[in-house]
Amino acid sequence: MTKEKSNTVKSVLKAFAIIEELDKAGELSIGELSKRLSMDKSTVHRLINTIKEAGYVTQNEDNRKYSNSLKLFAIGNKVVKSTGIKKIARPYLEYLADKTGETVNLGVRVGAKVIYVDKIESSSTIRAGLEIGMTVPTYCSGLGKAILAFTPEDALNEVLDEINFKKYTKNTIQDREDFLKELEVVRNKGYSIDDEEYVDGLICFGVPVFDYHGNPVAAVSVSFPKYRYDESKHHEMHSKLLLETSRELSKQLGYRSEHNF
Repeated sequence: MTKEKSNTVKSVLKAFAIIEELDKAGELSIGELSKRLSMDKSTVHRLINTIKEAGYVTQNEDNRKYSNSLKLFAIGNKVVKSTGIKKIARPYLEYLADKTGETVNLGVRVGAKVIYVDKIESSSTIRAGLEIGMTVPTYCSGLGKAILAFTPEDALNEVLDEINFKKYTKNTIQDREDFLKELEVVRNKGYSIDDEEYVDGLICFGVPVFDYHGNPVAAVSVSFPKYRYDESKHHEMHSKLLLETSRELSKQLGYRSEHNF
């Protein structure tokens, strides 16, 4: 390898080291990165400007610190899908469908929307849910709320800036502050509920799926017609089964921490 190629490889490795350090910390200054990585400030400054120019890092205008952009998050979602999250999740979806008798969905976030990537239909004649490949707004879906509740703050704010909070039903959340309060409830419980917020007559329970970094890369939900919903019977059963699924499926993706729910 020539000296020029060797230097190029070293620069690429250092750039990845910066991205990985930002992934761990969330937001860091050039000085903090320099100290953490034992790298000259001038080198960090040069590399991070290149990464920023490519769109993989953003800078906070208030404190001048840097963080990874949604571009990396979107790529991560695509990688997870292409490397088999559907295959990994399928047995868990089948288990949920068998236990609940209702439609079970797997979705990933793309920007401010969620795309349905897999689904198992309810065994009942009358079913509820959307088709594979369809997208729905994150703010009025069980899948979307489950993912956004555990999305890092900077990335969450970028998503919220894209949302216009259009009203689909009488139950649709139409205010950013109200939605943030809803996400806090989801974080505390560990699961989300879409109570006729996107489609009249449809109720949905959702949970996040975490990767080895603790990022919510997908979500699983159970959806069914509202008329079949008996709160005293279904609320505890569905939430318990979904939380169990979230824990076990996340472990399959390398997640080892435990949330307090």
